[in-house]
Amino acid sequence: MKPSEVAELLNEPACSHNKKSKSGCARPTPGASAGGCAFDGAQIAMLPIADVAHVVHGPIACAGSSWDNRGTRSTGPTLYKIGMTTDLTEQDVVMGRSEKRLFHAIGQAVKSRQPPAVFVYNTCVPALIGDDIDAICKAAGEHFGVPVVPIDCAGFYGTKNLGNRIGADAMVRHVVGTREPEPLPESVVADYAARGITIHNVNLVGEYNIAGEFWHVAPIFDELGLRILCTLSGDSRYHEVQTMHRAEVNMMVCSKAMLNVARKLEDTYGTPWFEGSFYGISDMSHALREFARMIGDPSLSARTEALIEREEARIAAQLEPWRERLAGKRVLLNTGGV
Repeated sequence: MKPSEVAELLNEPACSHNKKSKSGCARPTPGASAGGCAFDGAQIAMLPIADVAHVVHGPIACAGSSWDNRGTRSTGPTLYKIGMTTDLTEQDVVMGRSEKRLFHAIGQAVKSRQPPAVFVYNTCVPALIGDDIDAICKAAGEHFGVPVVPIDCAGFYGTKNLGNRIGADAMVRHVVGTREPEPLPESVVADYAARGITIHNVNLVGEYNIAGEFWHVAPIFDELGLRILCTLSGDSRYHEVQTMHRAEVNMMVCSKAMLNVARKLEDTYGTPWFEGSFYGISDMSHALREFARMIGDPSLSARTEALIEREEARIAAQLEPWRERLAGKRVLLNTGGV
């Protein structure tokens, strides 16, 4: 990756830091992060795409063939749980065999797993010796007849957060806009139409479905008639990422990781976006109201307000016994990021 491309990712125009006197992302302060390199950030951000073969190009220490190396969950394929690596050795580096190993590793992944696509993650060693993963991925894609997406995320490029952005940027560059959404079954469309509901397409950016948490939220979208084209990247599929350009609104769930996706989709396809969260009653209600407001469907707005009133009343009744027990208590919340 060119230094200018890294600098561009670190100087995200939509980031709140750019509204201050000095543009660009603030440098990490001691204790602000537990660490993690750019490769780590890119891999964990893209791993939840469940049906893709994720191949790490580098020494085995970078990834290894480990099972289920992230706690995200899938309703279908489990290919994302399988760690694949080119397992570079000193001999490969000295003898100039690393690019050949990558080509054959891609072929092995395609033949043994039949994925719809292969993601290749670059690491420090092949980046230092100058492996051209873009050219190898292009040649492999043409040879094996499967899209091969290069993610140039060598660890020395920067922090884990930069890696999140690199992985997300690769999706916008190589994947989004390469396919149209599948039409919904006529029976589903007829069922919603009978209830006077117009179906609207939306995306969630930076939602990872850790431990299956989003499965508690998805039924609400179904009830409102909001069709989620893609959750980048929790419990998603390659073909869903391809169709993200057809959403009417994007919700930015984890802005620190993928703000560049929401901004680029707006710049390229004109898709408006907002930042929201599903954690907490008020944040959940706010997110649903923002979808209704930005889509501009009066019927959707009415259904949204009715659903919020119903759910807030239900939750308030369930929380009442706990309010008495927790009144006046000091609470420490430990939360995590990508």
